[in-house]
Amino acid sequence: MKILAVDTAAKSCSVAIVDKESVLVEFTLGIEQTHSKHLMEMINAAIKLSGIIVSELDGFAVTRGPGSFTGLRIEISSIKGLAAATCKPLVGVSSLDALAMQCFFSQYLICPLLDARRGEVYFSRYRFNGNILKKEIDEQVLPPGEAICDINEACIFVGDGAFVYQKAIMDKLGALAHFALPSQSAIRASTIANISMDRFKNNDTDDIRSFAPFYIRKCYAELSSH
Repeated sequence: MKILAVDTAAKSCSVAIVDKESVLVEFTLGIEQTHSKHLMEMINAAIKLSGIIVSELDGFAVTRGPGSFTGLRIEISSIKGLAAATCKPLVGVSSLDALAMQCFFSQYLICPLLDARRGEVYFSRYRFNGNILKKEIDEQVLPPGEAICDINEACIFVGDGAFVYQKAIMDKLGALAHFALPSQSAIRASTIANISMDRFKNNDTDDIRSFAPFYIRKCYAELSSH
């Protein structure tokens, strides 16, 4: 099963083509630029380097959020267009699920934090039960102090929000706080593809027409209009 996956939910931009469990090609761009400048160029390059053609893809996977309002709109509109043009299915994956999955070997509680701006973070909590990732709380947005206030065990923090608020987390939790490597805190498109595989196999795909970003909160423009 060949899946093209993309992520532009946060600061990085990532594109991958995965065939079952093998990564055929993956690009991740870490510079802070508008993702619209690079995304389609990266998709075209990935397809060319993989040696396959678009019609050979079995589906598309994309982060559904939470994350950057602009980044989510760019990636989802691009992938919905490709899925519609090729009549191939689409699966949306939580950006927080992806970050947690990138801490696969952790025995600790896992808390992904994405910088939501305005002094808040998007977060959830997870734990591995054997090889199975279990989500313990729903995705939320809160100030970082409130997001971690009830943690009383060793916890690994991952995502750009973990580094933005690292000092505050350490001041609050002390030796209980652990931090993933920076390379684990950039969402990889190959992770998105791998998470989506079971849903493709089970025909549990999203409706292309109604699929939309999961923002959690309204964007600033919407809030300002009220």
